[in-house]
Amino acid sequence: MQPLFFNNVAIEAVECVLPTTVVTSAQIESQLSATMVRIGIKPGMIQGLTGIRERRFWDAGQQASDVATRAAEKVLAKADIPRDAIGCLISTSVSKDYIEPSVASLVHGNLGLADHCISYDIGNACLGFVNAMASVGMMIDSGFVDYGLIVDGENSREVVEATIDRLSRPDATAEAFRDQFATLTLGSGAVAMIVCRCELSTSGHRINGAVTRAATRHSRLCLGQRDYMTADASKVMLFGVDLAKQTWDLAGRVLANWSDDEIDAYIPHQVSQRNMDVLNEKLGLTPQKHHLNFPTLGNIGPAAVPITLNQAAETGRVRPGNHVALMGIGSGLNCSMMSVTW
Repeated sequence: MQPLFFNNVAIEAVECVLPTTVVTSAQIESQLSATMVRIGIKPGMIQGLTGIRERRFWDAGQQASDVATRAAEKVLAKADIPRDAIGCLISTSVSKDYIEPSVASLVHGNLGLADHCISYDIGNACLGFVNAMASVGMMIDSGFVDYGLIVDGENSREVVEATIDRLSRPDATAEAFRDQFATLTLGSGAVAMIVCRCELSTSGHRINGAVTRAATRHSRLCLGQRDYMTADASKVMLFGVDLAKQTWDLAGRVLANWSDDEIDAYIPHQVSQRNMDVLNEKLGLTPQKHHLNFPTLGNIGPAAVPITLNQAAETGRVRPGNHVALMGIGSGLNCSMMSVTW
């Protein structure tokens, strides 16, 4: 597969909104204590295996489009551009209000965007937001649009609470606990990004290029529904990291300045400390170059990469001129890596 190179594409602004309700791993385990005692699991297992201390939930009744709209309003205010300048709106939310219409259509209507602004969803598990950045970048380079808006709203409350309910039942087995364990790591958040032509940008954050690889022979290792998710976590990590290595090697061959020595900061999709340790070892990455937030946010799906980028920039972890690597692996399996000059 050929790499994507971008000539005239910039990240103008990125903003996130986080829920205020914090749910600790200890609180989840307290609801599962009877099952854990019965099947021989000691307290502290969730945090011990993953490094996740807590995650956040939106209030009951909040929909993906509601929180994505809040993030979009925030980024539009920051960028200070007229709404009718937005030529494309893409939502990458795994969480959905409905099967149809698209989340993008609902956010488009909430924002009152112009009729000429096209809108649609991109669904690719945890990789969706990076895919949308590439798609908007191609539209900008082709001259089709000047500005694109990408949004993502993730709400894990429903699936986590349904999983806790199932695993609390007297007939819950150790196998069921293992298969649904990854669900207990999920968190919530919302994020929005404006991408535009470089000459219109005031930020100077350029998207340079991207590479993508697929290993869809592993497409059934993680299967999710609105209220149920099952995952073979060990195999997802094993084959996902193998795919990441292939993608990293490809990036090193075709993208400029793509090596651990030349990359200043990593913005990864992140699931757990164990996954990060294995990834760093396999790819030869410097752990201190990662900006990590999974201990307090959990796995927030496709919102993870842009939220992490926003937080890294706000805290000064990513500074102007830095070479930044956006790195994502999604169920399916798919992997993308994107070069950004901040």
